[in-house]
Amino acid sequence: MSIVQWNPWKEFDDVFGRAVRTPSEHLSGAEWLPAVDITETDAAYHIQLEIPGVTAEEVEVSMKEGVLTVSGERRFETETEGRRHRIERRYGRFSRSFRLPEDVDANDIGARARDGVLSLSVAKKEKAQPRTIEVQTH
Repeated sequence: MSIVQWNPWKEFDDVFGRAVRTPSEHLSGAEWLPAVDITETDAAYHIQLEIPGVTAEEVEVSMKEGVLTVSGERRFETETEGRRHRIERRYGRFSRSFRLPEDVDANDIGARARDGVLSLSVAKKEKAQPRTIEVQTH
């Protein structure tokens, strides 16, 4: 096992570097993470991602080995009139992955995009009911 010395300045640089981006970094495809809300009901898990400016065609939802992944891209609008004075919105590719519990039904996942929010619904499997097994005699 190797010991790594903690460097507080590196962490500061990492935080500062993520907070301040230039327009060229946005154009180069810097990653961003959409905000996510996850709720649960008796019947399903519900995941909502904020993806304003991203069309349904630019989003991919996949499920593999118990991991639900949502990925896509918000493209930078290169053709605008006038000069740009400030660019604060994030652009480029995004990807969020969620390891789902074992009680989900991977064949019953719904996705709907509306008003810049992608809503996913992952149904739960029906719980196995206890049953009585009759013991047979010979």
